Parts: sequence; C-alpha cells; structure tokens
Amino acid sequence: MRGARAVASALRALWLLCALLGLVGTAGAAGERVDLLEVRGPITPAIAGYVERGIDQSERDGSSAIVIELDTPGGLDDSMRKIMQRVIASRVPVIVYVYPPGGRAASAGMFITQAAHVAAMAPNTNIGSAHPVQLGGGSAEPDKTMTEKVENDAVAFVRGIAQTRGRNVDWVEQAVRQSVNVPAEDALRLRVIDLVAADPEALLRAIDGREVELTGGQRVRLRTADAELRPLPMTWPERLIQAVADPNIAYLLLTVGMYGLIYELANPGTWIPGTIGVIALVVALYALGTLPTNWAGVALIGLAFALFVGDIFFASSHGGLTAAGLITLLLGSLFLFSGGGPEVGVSPWVIAGVMLASTGFFGLVVAAAIRTHRRRPVTGEEGLIGRVATVTRDLAPEGQVRVMGELWRAELANPQVGVVPRGAKVRIDDGRGLTLVVE
Repeated sequence: MRGARAVASALRALWLLCALLGLVGTAGAAGERVDLLEVRGPITPAIAGYVERGIDQSERDGSSAIVIELDTPGGLDDSMRKIMQRVIASRVPVIVYVYPPGGRAASAGMFITQAAHVAAMAPNTNIGSAHPVQLGGGSAEPDKTMTEKVENDAVAFVRGIAQTRGRNVDWVEQAVRQSVNVPAEDALRLRVIDLVAADPEALLRAIDGREVELTGGQRVRLRTADAELRPLPMTWPERLIQAVADPNIAYLLLTVGMYGLIYELANPGTWIPGTIGVIALVVALYALGTLPTNWAGVALIGLAFALFVGDIFFASSHGGLTAAGLITLLLGSLFLFSGGGPEVGVSPWVIAGVMLASTGFFGLVVAAAIRTHRRRPVTGEEGLIGRVATVTRDLAPEGQVRVMGELWRAELANPQVGVVPRGAKVRIDDGRGLTLVVE
C-alpha cells in the first residue's frame, strides 16, 4: 500500500510538472509580439526618424519582429539610406510589407524593401521604378558624368543588399537603370521578394518558422503565427512634420507667408498677419529643405511677390509690375519641384488656385492703390492748394485768410498787386511751411 501511494504521488507530481510546463509554453507563445510601423507617402526625414524610433523601441521591448507597411512613391536619398542602414543593423527581424492593395514601393521604396530581412507584398501592389533623379536642378540638361556616377552608386548599393538577402540582383539593377516595375505576383516569380500575403495576419502566419540572418551572422527563427500585432503609430510632431513635407502644403505655406508679409507692409501695426506670414515662411522653408526643391523656383516666387509690392507702393506702372509678377509666379510654381521626378510636384489645381487668388487679390489692391495716388489730398497744405480762401486781415502783401474753417497766415504770390482788403476772395497756389501763397 505504501509503495502504491508513493507511485501515485510521483505520478501526480509528474502530471503537475507537465501541466506547469504546458502553461509556461503557452504563456511564452502568447507573449510573442510583432510591432507594426505604417509608412505612407514620400520618404522624408520625418519618416526616417519614425522608423529609427520604432526599431529602437522594438529592440528595447524585446519584440519578436517588426513589420513595416510600406506605400510610397519614393523620396529623398539621404532619408532612404538612413532607413536602410537602421534596418540592416536591427537586432530584431524587419519585414517590409508593401500594403495595402493598390500600394507601391517605387523608387526609394524598392531600395527599402530589398534591405528587409523578409520582403513581402500584398496582391495588386507593385515595385520598381528606382532610377535616381537629379534633385534640385534647373531646366538645363543634367551633367552626363554626374548622372552616371549617381546611377552606378545606386546600382552597386542595391545589388550588394539584394545579394546578401538572396534576391534577384539582375532585376534590381534593371529597376535602377531602366526603371522597370512589376506587380506582386511577378516580383515573387522573379525572386525580387520572398512572399505574397493578402493581409498582415496572413503575413504573420506565412513567415512563421522562417529563419533569417541578422547582422553579425546571428540566425533567428520567426515565431509569429500567434503573435500579438502591436501598432507603433507616428507621434503628432512626426505627423505634423510629415504633413508639411507634402509639396502642395509646402507651396501653399510659401505663398501664404508672402501674403502675410505684404499685408503687414501695406498696413503697419496689424502684427497678426505679419506674424502668421513669418511662421508660414519658416515652416515652408523647412518643408522645402526636406523635399527635392529647385531653389531657382523659390527665387522666382520671391521675385514675383517683390514685383507685387512694388506695384502696390509705387503704382507708377499702372498694373504692369503686377502682370509681370503673375507671370513670374507661374514660372516659379512650375519650376519649384522640376527636378524631383513625376512622383514629387505641386498639383496643377493648386497652382491654378493660387494664380487665381493672386490675380484677384493683387488686382484689387493695385487698383485701389492707383486710385489713392490719383486722389487729391484732403489734409494739410497739399489739401488746401487750389481752394478759395477769404481774407480776414488785409494782405499787404502778408496777412491772414480763412479756409475750411481754419485761419492761416498768407502772403501774396505777386506783391505788386498791392493790398488785398479784408473780405476779398483769393486762390491758394502753394504753401511755404505754415504760410499759404495766394493770388
């Protein structure tokens, strides 16, 4: 009996141990976490900072992996390289997922996708068109030697990364040199990416058990099938910076800033428009600094508003400076992002709206300024010239007159006229200090 009880106790202990191990194993599986970053729009310094912050947080929190949902037309080379360097150096596996359906990984997006430990796409997405663009240039033909240097540098960079990740190095070179672009299914067939998944949940199930190699040769097996997907959204300052980095927003801020300063110059003392104008200009210049800006376009826009100011304050051209300013503003608007490629530019509708608003606003202001300059002065000595005054003290040749209810000292323009008696009418011809010259 004693032996049977000992065996039973041992079996119960073994059962409890197995149950405990099962609970621990379940808890461990349930504790797997994958962080989700959403990258939408152009690749800018704000996006680069967001991705770097997200990877840093995932490493601190011990997350199993990071998924970057990517939908971008491209962006700045410096920001792209910062993201790629951080992805390559990450101690947590990074999965770049071109999503949602209809999204794309164009230009800089193709490079970032190749840097990922796992590259995935959703159905009805595309990747490619990665030919480098000469940024900030004017309308002149770009230097051929410099273009070749930039192109060869991009090819060598992305070929090395694609080879490390075991992907199609020849295709990524074509994407750079020839701007080829393929949909998700063709990208999978050509080994440009590793898999196609319908949604993030399907992606986590598909990559479960896949082994990836991190920097330093460390190999990690992904455990993502039952992992919690934790969103890491952009902070509001990051969202604000990303919003103003939109070419349309930057262009509107630039024009609003100019409007504010012109209004302040035309109406000194109303400090609110001037303050708003300065803030808008500072934010616009920051945004333009994060975009492929043609600074010749910015100079033309500044010149256009200088012409507007000249017509408002001098009104000697009778609207000629305003017409020249409108033409200059249109040229500057068209040149503003002329070197940034088709994916970066100001909407023609936005340009049309600004041109219409400028034509209406400055047309009215200049017309009012012309009327003001032509209007006869109504105060001071200038306002009295040409008016008729009544002599209140004989002019011999100096005396006193009354005009518009005020008494003025006066003198005859021609003393040889003799004495002009009190009550006589005289016309004011000029003014000398506080003395009116009459005849």
